Amino acid sequence: MITRQAEAVTLTPGLAATDAVANFWLRQATVRLRREICWCWRERTGRSAHDANAPPPLSDRLLAALDISRYWEAKHQFFQTDVTASYLSGLLCDEPPPAAGSPRGGFGWVTGALNLDDVSAFVLALSLADALDGAMGPAIAACLNDSSRTRPTLELAQKLWDRPAEVMGIADDAHPLRRCGLLTEPPAGGAHEASEWDRPLIVPPLLSQRLLFPGSALPGVLATVAPEVGATDTLSDAARLVARRLASEPAIALRVVPVCGPRGSPGVEVGHAISAAAGRPLAAWRGGAAELAGSGIQTAAALCWLSGHDLFLSHDEVGDNQAADRYLKPLQAVPICVFLGIRERADIGHLPAATLLPCVDVARLTYRERIGEWRKVLGSMTDALDAEVAECARRFRYEKETIRTVARGLHANDVGRIPGDLLAACRAELPLDMGDLAQEVTPRFAPDELVLPYRERLQFEDVFRAMASLTEVHYGWGTAKAWNEGGISVLFAGPSGTGKTMAAEVLAKRLDLPMYRIDLSQVVNKYIGETEKNLKRLFDAADMSDTLLLFDEADALFGKRSEVKDAHDRYANLEISYLLERMERFKGLAILATNRKKDLDEAFLRRLRYVIDFPLPERAERKRIWIRAIPEGADASALDFDFLAGQFQLAGGHIRSLVFNACLQAAGSTGHVLTMERMVMAVKREYDKLNRSVGLEAFGPYAGAVERMERG
Repeated sequence: MITRQAEAVTLTPGLAATDAVANFWLRQATVRLRREICWCWRERTGRSAHDANAPPPLSDRLLAALDISRYWEAKHQFFQTDVTASYLSGLLCDEPPPAAGSPRGGFGWVTGALNLDDVSAFVLALSLADALDGAMGPAIAACLNDSSRTRPTLELAQKLWDRPAEVMGIADDAHPLRRCGLLTEPPAGGAHEASEWDRPLIVPPLLSQRLLFPGSALPGVLATVAPEVGATDTLSDAARLVARRLASEPAIALRVVPVCGPRGSPGVEVGHAISAAAGRPLAAWRGGAAELAGSGIQTAAALCWLSGHDLFLSHDEVGDNQAADRYLKPLQAVPICVFLGIRERADIGHLPAATLLPCVDVARLTYRERIGEWRKVLGSMTDALDAEVAECARRFRYEKETIRTVARGLHANDVGRIPGDLLAACRAELPLDMGDLAQEVTPRFAPDELVLPYRERLQFEDVFRAMASLTEVHYGWGTAKAWNEGGISVLFAGPSGTGKTMAAEVLAKRLDLPMYRIDLSQVVNKYIGETEKNLKRLFDAADMSDTLLLFDEADALFGKRSEVKDAHDRYANLEISYLLERMERFKGLAILATNRKKDLDEAFLRRLRYVIDFPLPERAERKRIWIRAIPEGADASALDFDFLAGQFQLAGGHIRSLVFNACLQAAGSTGHVLTMERMVMAVKREYDKLNRSVGLEAFGPYAGAVERMERG
């Protein structure tokens, strides 16, 4: 009997860790619980444990607290004189086994790495005993004199430990067990959580497994991923420097390696390559962003520390710089290296400089590398998609991870051989997020609805051919390097209503490009530096793929630079200079529309690839516009288009507007029939709206109808 109890580690037979030091302290926790229960029987019933035939009854907690000092000496005398309690006290006299030689990540290794004293080891074991043995709950509740409290607490640790004052140190947030995330507790609140002494002590389950059974595999939320073959041969100078520092400097606190790259870039592969060069494994978090909230990040870091891994956190999981600071702040004392995926260097602005190692930039894929990656992931499907792959590689500046995601979808649906599937899949993956800076536009007009004079029509076709030829000219003919793979920028200038926006929509439809109208009221900001931030956000999002950006009323943003008279002028000019630089680097189609061409900065005009003036339409063009403006469901047989086109010099936008107004009025009286009387009335109201005078004689035979309308 004595031998069995001496060998028992927990209340349930057969439960034991593979770590010898853990088993010693688990046994200490179990024996002390048993001994405390013996005292509870004596204190609450007056009988010894071997005479009891029922659990010790619960007593009033206030009276029990007041009786602690009253029975303090009696309790310790009981531990020496009672047969059962004395036997259990004797089991506590053994010395713990040496921690040296314990496997990494196990209980014994932690006691040595953190230089834990005996009370710290005991409290950690008490918390682990609850995680290992489901039978511990009732025993804990009996000792705490509360059937609802089945988890260990600091109050329980004070009851069980012979020198209660020593437990106070574990309540400090700076204690090694807390700093390294090995011991946590739920937030304060609730009836039984008025103080930290009442809150349960918890070892996160992922850490319990590692502490009790060192050498066990990493859980599914962390994945060890080997670096790509040959990746260490292509490390940048900054990456090699980081690898040498990781290999040579002992880890005594948190170190953060920022890995900067665009969305979909293989930042984790770069991190793996650096870790491999430093002779260290790397684990990537796979649990998602939600699981990192609260103490999740600390648990992940502690698990990596126990297992000897570095940790990679992607931008999608951590977010912006303030979120990164919030996540990494609790880890300052955990001696691991965290590779932090970021989009730009500003994302690490809130992190302490002492924790940061040099930032490592992930090189963007070139056009040729994107083609190579597409061919690699598509395999045999590439044979039927050569032209489409080349076009996608230019139009969509995707990185490896995004390309692989698109390819997995094509393989899964077995649709990759159908022309257009690859383009559609790439477009579906497009993460354009411009917030309130731009609104997506769905093109409404067919090409034949755009009416332009012959000369302007030829210029318009030039723009279309230029965008359609970018892939061939940039990469087939070799202009990409000289022109920085730049796209096309165009100015549409002309009076309001002459078709500038319609022309942009027609281009978007013919080129199959997503179109966004820039909201200048949101982009331009009176505060210094904010306009540049908005422009950067705008162009960064649009540069992911070929996109048509329409800057309507462009003179508000692209106006002439002014003479510098004060700081405001200087910063306004900086905004224009920044815009010039981003326009030159923009790889899509940028269309600037304005009716005040003379107010544009000359530097912009020099950088524009095409300038198309949209004049007011001549008579023949106006007639075509009138005819095309009539909706299909309307009966226009009574309309004299020659008269309307010849008498009224209106732009196309105004013609469409007044036709719509005429339709609205006709629907309530003449059904689907549009009469000349209704139409000339709409013309008169359009002139009034534009604040342009027109005499009755201009309406010819319909002047009487207009006069009657005017007089009511």
